[in-house]
Amino acid sequence: MKLQDLDIIVTAPPAPGWGGRYWILVKLITACGITGWGECYAASVGPVAMRAVIEDVFARHIAGENPENVELMFRRAYSSGFTQRPDLTVMGAFSGLEIACWDILGKARERPVHALLGGKMNEGLRAYTYLYPLPHHDTEVFWTSPEMAAEAAADCVARGFTAVKFDPAGPYTIRGGHMPGMADIAQSVAFCAAIRDAVGDRADLLFGTHGQFSTAGAIRLGQALERFSPLWFEEPVPPDCMAEMAKVAGAVRIPVATGERLSTKAEFAPVLRAGAARILQPALGRAGGIWEGKKIATLAEVYNAQVAPHLYAGPVEWAANVQLGLSLPNILMVETIETDFHDRLIRGSIRVEEGFVAAPEAPGLGIEVDEDLARAHPYRGDGLHLQMQEAPCDYVKGNSFAGGAPPLKD
Repeated sequence: MKLQDLDIIVTAPPAPGWGGRYWILVKLITACGITGWGECYAASVGPVAMRAVIEDVFARHIAGENPENVELMFRRAYSSGFTQRPDLTVMGAFSGLEIACWDILGKARERPVHALLGGKMNEGLRAYTYLYPLPHHDTEVFWTSPEMAAEAAADCVARGFTAVKFDPAGPYTIRGGHMPGMADIAQSVAFCAAIRDAVGDRADLLFGTHGQFSTAGAIRLGQALERFSPLWFEEPVPPDCMAEMAKVAGAVRIPVATGERLSTKAEFAPVLRAGAARILQPALGRAGGIWEGKKIATLAEVYNAQVAPHLYAGPVEWAANVQLGLSLPNILMVETIETDFHDRLIRGSIRVEEGFVAAPEAPGLGIEVDEDLARAHPYRGDGLHLQMQEAPCDYVKGNSFAGGAPPLKD
């Protein structure tokens, strides 16, 4: 087999747009006609520039290669330009292409990808979801309403979920770690109290922050939330501060989770060495792909740590997360996004049932991509997948994360 052709589709999920403003899907075709799908989760440049990067990475490191040679192609991309260090944009491009290679390999052997990664360790995977507004909720008020969040959490539990994630502390700012306002702490406590009251012991609480706080601020907030026993305190300080994150982990009695903004084992290993987190959240469309994700999970095993693959993208990356998770002895759970567009884009080939994802047995990633649907929703905007605000924390009027981007409306 040889990798011959590349196609790139930038598709925009329609309202409400959960999963980001757009998803970058890549389609590889071998000389013998086998098609593989991947997804690039790289948001630091716009999709026009990212398309050019993906094309360049393919032409330099992948075109004409046997898709079996994943390690060789990774080392080419990782070393490109005399670097041999994680380059977020290059590795984001490579990650999607690498995922597509595994889809091809599984289809060529008529086996699911997890069978090529050591086999099926798990019959299914525990799933979790972010709390999203219910149809009758005001999508702007929702992000600062403990009552609406509690109602959404109860709905998730009624559908079988045993873990829900939320991020009420805001804002999502370019200014690095800041001290949370007292109102932000009070709002976070109110969210935890309302959700815990709504779900009782039927679900774990997953508290997200997106790396917003200073070390002292994260400790102050985390200690205020301890009595609700969240399963994790996600990325409490910026991702480039592992020694400081370790200080938070040592001062707060909530497990720390991190990883959605990290790429390759080179960035995950310091997390483990520093004791900064014991729950790793690689996004496979950014972290280096499926094989690199397997290496990250193996490193985690040595430190008695668990893996919970991150998802704020489309269903192709989700399928890769699922295939990897099925092969891992230290998988904790996988994130999911349940929208009609996610489901339709892969023709319902993978779904959450009663809070769990069953092991797909179809070849490759186990999905059937609706290419026409993806092309029918091109991205025409000029924003990034997610964007951070320049304005600092508002200590007077309060803050709202709002899902990382203004909500889409019909």
